[in-house]
Amino acid sequence: MSYLWVMVGSALGGVLRYALTRLTLTVSAGFPYGTVLINVLGSFVIGYFGTLTLQSGKYAASDNVRLFVMVGICGGFTTFSSFSLQTFDLMRSGAWGRAAANVVLSVVLCVAAVAAGHALAHRQVAQDAIAETAEEEYTG
Repeated sequence: MSYLWVMVGSALGGVLRYALTRLTLTVSAGFPYGTVLINVLGSFVIGYFGTLTLQSGKYAASDNVRLFVMVGICGGFTTFSSFSLQTFDLMRSGAWGRAAANVVLSVVLCVAAVAAGHALAHRQVAQDAIAETAEEEYTG
């Protein structure tokens, strides 16, 4: 049953990514702002939801719900392969500064977004962990 929840969540995350990508096309012509935004939002959600819904916490969620959101939706929504392709294309076209900015912005902002999501949820529930299982931790 877990696979079904991950599959449905991945489909939903992929559709959300596609919709947000379409909305940001006009501002992403020279730099992949849409991809950065998607990865930052997904990072925030996994940090927030993961902390808020731990089994031992105030808002405990079942393993299937956590897999649906953290592995499914966040995995389908975030775009590391798109990030890699866009960075490579920037490098290949000689835009080394923009490629470096994409790497730095994406990594720094996504790690900061996970921390911000965790911190916000931690204010509501005193949990130090985000992931409880190896399946949640290694989402792809």
